[in-house]
Amino acid sequence: MDMGGGHDMGGMMAPPPSPPGGGGGGMGMRMRYTHMTFFWGKNSEILFTGWPGADGGMYALALVAVLALAFVLEFLGSRRLDALLPRAAAGGRRRAAAAGAARAAVHALRVGGAYLLMLSLMSFNGGVLLVAVAGHAAGFLAFKAGLFGDGRAQVEDGCSKEELETAAC
Repeated sequence: MDMGGGHDMGGMMAPPPSPPGGGGGGMGMRMRYTHMTFFWGKNSEILFTGWPGADGGMYALALVAVLALAFVLEFLGSRRLDALLPRAAAGGRRRAAAAGAARAAVHALRVGGAYLLMLSLMSFNGGVLLVAVAGHAAGFLAFKAGLFGDGRAQVEDGCSKEELETAAC
């Protein structure tokens, strides 16, 4: 079938129009539009279908949850928490296994939280992006840049800026 541009569509036709009322053939399904570009506004879905929806209070709660998650993720990756976890070198095999299990559990929490934060950012809401960055910045300030930490900024690979040497890390 020629559509006027010289392209043959091979007999394909446009789908029939939807019935009135938005029904999907009587199945009771409703069509939703998901944003694929950043947008501003409180009408969004973050992590769960219908949440926070169009309610401004629930949107504010979602932003607080995203901020808190980013803040906690910075704590889970900080030296302060690392110092609180038991070391594998002190003690026998059981103590080493328990220390390794504790560190693995913290790592699993950190990775799981990071994936949840990434999924919330995939709502493409500009407010969610801003509070996620603010949460990471506040967590970095609190736990890695000296507020509760040791005063030395921690680089992502685990070395501090003062400890960096040529190819040391």
